[in-house]
Amino acid sequence: MTEPWKDDDDFAGDDAAPEAEASSSSTAPAGGEEPPPTADQVKLALRKVKDPELNLNIVDLGLVYDIRVDGSEVQIDMTLTSPGCPAGPQIMTDIERAVKAIPGVGHVGLNLIWTPFWTPDRIEPRVRAYMGL
Repeated sequence: MTEPWKDDDDFAGDDAAPEAEASSSSTAPAGGEEPPPTADQVKLALRKVKDPELNLNIVDLGLVYDIRVDGSEVQIDMTLTSPGCPAGPQIMTDIERAVKAIPGVGHVGLNLIWTPFWTPDRIEPRVRAYMGL
């Protein structure tokens, strides 16, 4: 059975990484510094972070509200499924680890917000359909 949330678009970065590295090497700043990441690179990294209770990535769950990149600094506005989510600390640690692994990232700021409050309506439609919601 195929999993509808695992389409080619979700993992395009894995196959495209060598090409991206080859093309970015000519535009890399002098001195060996990495170019700053893009919001799309951050989003791709966040797709690898799963809610351990639901075993679904946090992007498809709708937990990521906004991604801002300013040079090497990445700011992420996110929420959890509930204020008392027992997996919250693990998810936030996994986010920081995944984003810091992106070349060019210096600082990661996580902003845990509760407005708007998360509801199952924020889950990607294809994942909601798979879950029967």
